Amino acid sequence: MTFVVTDNCIKCKYTDCVEVCPVDCFYEGPNFLVIHPDECIDCALCEPECPANAIFAEDEVPADQQHFTELNAELADIWPNITEKKDPLPDAEEWDGVPDKLQHLER
Repeated sequence: MTFVVTDNCIKCKYTDCVEVCPVDCFYEGPNFLVIHPDECIDCALCEPECPANAIFAEDEVPADQQHFTELNAELADIWPNITEKKDPLPDAEEWDGVPDKLQHLER
């Protein structure tokens, strides 16, 4: 099993999760992070670290966000690996909690 980054990470991109990942399975896009499903060891360390509550165990991803499982796998294969915490996006607090942000995802 893997963990999945979902909708609320878009336009926030907090990286607290990256800092605690023991296997460096996070990948970074312009305004979103993803977890590589083949690298995640299901340690669950990242989930409680996410200030936006955007990370779920694969079998606990909300029904309306199931498509993020496939999206994480797709983007992890093309985006660069991120291994250190960075500042969140400048307007992250304003976007945290805004629903249905997929249309704002930058590839």
